[in-house]
Parts: sequence; structure tokens; C-alpha cells
Amino acid sequence: MRQKWLSIIGVGEDGLQGLSAIAHSIIAQAEIIIGGDRHLAMLPIDEQREKIAWSSPFSASITEIIRRRGQLTCILASGDPMCYGVGVTLMRHIPMSEITIIPAPSAFSLACARLGWSLTEVETISLCGRPSALLAYYIYPGAKLLILSEGRETPKIVAEILTNRDYGNSKITVLERMGGIHEQIVEATAASWNQTEIAALNTIAVDCIADVGVVPLARIPGLPDEAYHHDGQLTKREVRAVTLSTLAPIPGELLWDVGAGCGSISIEWMRTHPRCRAIAIEQNSSRLQYIADNAAALGTPNLQIISGKAPLALTELPTPDAIFIGGGVTAEGLFDICWQALRPGGRLVANVVTIEGEQTLFKWYEKVGGNFTRIAIQRAEPIGKFLGWKAMAPVTQWIAMKGCDTNSRKS
Repeated sequence: MRQKWLSIIGVGEDGLQGLSAIAHSIIAQAEIIIGGDRHLAMLPIDEQREKIAWSSPFSASITEIIRRRGQLTCILASGDPMCYGVGVTLMRHIPMSEITIIPAPSAFSLACARLGWSLTEVETISLCGRPSALLAYYIYPGAKLLILSEGRETPKIVAEILTNRDYGNSKITVLERMGGIHEQIVEATAASWNQTEIAALNTIAVDCIADVGVVPLARIPGLPDEAYHHDGQLTKREVRAVTLSTLAPIPGELLWDVGAGCGSISIEWMRTHPRCRAIAIEQNSSRLQYIADNAAALGTPNLQIISGKAPLALTELPTPDAIFIGGGVTAEGLFDICWQALRPGGRLVANVVTIEGEQTLFKWYEKVGGNFTRIAIQRAEPIGKFLGWKAMAPVTQWIAMKGCDTNSRKS
């Protein structure tokens, strides 16, 4: 086991004087001290030890830290390093057996203490270096949001997003420089937000209040068809809900959405949990724009979009946990590439509406087994002054799980 040579010390707004005796001892023993300019400025003026400021890109700093392996190195970080902090990033490169972490209270903990909110009952999000469109996923009536701000402009951006989504009555509380002598709280509604003198170091709390008549969008699969911009290439609501239940997303898993259309399947896969990931593959240029617009509007801006035609566009993509094929099942070699790429235990789901598509799926079934389902939906629509049933085109759905004994046939 390697010696614990790397320490990460969380520092509050009260500076180094607010640290524990153990934290002070670790800093005193360090040969190298790393941190942002604000943290390094807290050190004594006559400090002679090597000091390294974070560089851009941040990956260069990670490389520099790893290069110093074995030297006693101390990182000064803000608050809790494991709450959207540098500790999370470093843990991907350095084992815990080599690291000591001493956190300070996180901005979320401090905000809850100021507001009287229960930390276990709020939605937490960071907009530091992340697209602001992520916020859309977290907005619903009655939601309490805690947002790590990227800077003094972030509260204004949050207020605009809330107002544009018909949540203008939501209460925004900006907590500046919590834990220090300059701590301040600013409050207003989203629609009336006009504050310009905001400290760069701030955390945003939002009590979401919907305007009258707003119909919230659920996180479970089956959003209304009207939630999407599309040109007709849209998996309809009822079929979409069944398809997502068949795909069975689990947090952290990756989906390939092949022939993504307007992106509804991959978007709703990602909406089931913030850690669900997806790649949408589409060759039509106008639909690519639909996917990007829908992903931003529905709170999944991190959806990866690939322009290209399957199966060529599938080469060198990360290994998927599930694959959905919504179009182009008759493309030569598509099944072989998808099946080979799928991880053991992964799911392959395909929907078709044509006889040719069914014939292709049956050939796949003969290779690896699986199960078929026919999905037939009827919607009530006006017929004169009465209502009648109008049938949608039946959808044949096939699912196979790679290496799973429940498949009705095996390779």
C-alpha cells in the first residue's frame, strides 16, 4: 500500500483560521501546496514552500499532481471537496489509499442551515462549468433547488430560465460568501429579479412555484408528444413509455439511440436519472437540430449527438449497456455491430412498423433469441360530433439480452 502523500483540505469562507488542528498539521507538513489563487493568497506572505495554482485546462493540473506522487502534497479546496469538488475528479485518477480528505461544510449544508431546509429533501445541482439548460430537469412545482453558482451572472440566468418556463413566481434566494464576515442574503422572485451587485462566490436557492395552468413534465417515461419539436419521426407517447420500460434504464448506464429521430428515447432515458447517459445517432441534418433543441429544452443538454448513418457511425463509440434501434433495422451489418458492441447482460431493443422490418427482426431472433411484443394503440378522436377510436400503426418490438438465459433462443 502506498503512503498517503496527497491531502485535500476543505476551506470555508473564514479561511485557514477556521480549520481544525489536524488540517493545520497536514498543511504544516506539506512540501507542495496546490489551490486556486484565492486559497493560495490565504497563506503567509513569507511562505517559502512550492505553491502551484490551478491551470487551464484542469487536466493539466491533474497530470502535474500525479507527477508529484510520493511528495507530501496538500490541496486547498472550497468547502467539501467531495461535493462537486476537486476530490471527485482526483478519485478517478488516484486511489483512496493514497489520499486524506478533510472537508469543510459544503455550500449546500450551509444554505440549508440558513434557510431551514432539509438537505435530504432538496434537489442539488452545480452550474459550475456545466450548461445552464441542466436546470430544466429539476424544475417542478414545489421543488426546492440548491444551485452551485458559476459566478455573479448565474442568478440572473436562473431567473430567466424559471420565468421562461412559467415559474416566474418562484422565490430566489442568493446566499453570498457564506460563513464569512461578508455573508449576505439577497431575495426576489424570478420574474422580478433585477439584482446586479452579486458577489462572484454565491449559492442559489430556489423555491419553485408554477404559474397558474402550468402542466409539469414528469420524469417518468411518456412525455406528451407536444413536448417535442419533430417532423413526424417521433416515437409516440404510449409506445415510448413501453419502450423505455423495456430498455430498463439504471443510473450510470449508457444507451445508444440508433436512428434517433427527434431524440425522444435517449432524452427520456436520461430524464429517468441524472447519471443516465445516452448517445443519439442520426443522419438527417434537420433532425439533428431537433435533437439538440429538445435535449436543451427538456433538461438533458449533455446528450451526445452523433451525425452519421448506422452502422458506420457506431464505430469507436463507448460500450453501451443498452441499444435502441428505432429506424433503419434493415441496414446491412447493423445487428452484428450492435450485438458485438453491447456489453454482456446488456439489452438490445428494436421497434418496427413494416413487414420488412419484422422479417429482419425475426432473422435476429433466430441468431440470439429474445422476445417479441406487438404494441397496438388507439386514441379517441372526433368523428363529426361524436368520438371514435383511431388506431395508430401497430409497432412490433423485439428485445434480446446478451448472454441472458431468459432469451427464448440462444446462439
